Amino acid sequence: MAARTAPPSRSRRSSDAPRRRVDVRDWLGGIRLSGFMIIMLGLVVLGVLVLVPTVGTYLDQQQRITALKNSVQLTESQIADLQAQSERWDDPAYITTQARERLYYMNPGEIAYIVDNDLTAAQQPREQDAVSDEVQQTRTDWMAQLVGSVITAGAAKTAVADPTAPADGGTPATPAP
Repeated sequence: MAARTAPPSRSRRSSDAPRRRVDVRDWLGGIRLSGFMIIMLGLVVLGVLVLVPTVGTYLDQQQRITALKNSVQLTESQIADLQAQSERWDDPAYITTQARERLYYMNPGEIAYIVDNDLTAAQQPREQDAVSDEVQQTRTDWMAQLVGSVITAGAAKTAVADPTAPADGGTPATPAP
């Protein structure tokens, strides 16, 4: 029996042959366009020309809708704030407080004291120091303060109720002559 030799592999064959450059003109010359292909290509181009402005309009409308939704949310929050403020103005106690603070109105019989800031620059309180980010421990004797507080509270005089005063807080009764 004669020994058979294996056929040469493809990779060996392709590596031995020099690479051939593809000429674009030959490739384009091999493409044949039929009438049907030209019509279909025209329809695709026409579809793209019709859809591109429509998609642009759609995206623009979506941006406008988003902006209007944000505007509506902002307006609704402003309406809620104004309604809360209106409800506050329906409260007579709030109106009284605002009249006292803003217009310096007083109830009959009250005395208003207005204090001008007539302190010299040296007497003015200095600005507050910046708040520290670090926790600082104060050195105090809390036990001595606790004992002092208990002793002070224990030594205080107890208030005695006036026997002529009624228990309900009304006007005291005057004894009959």
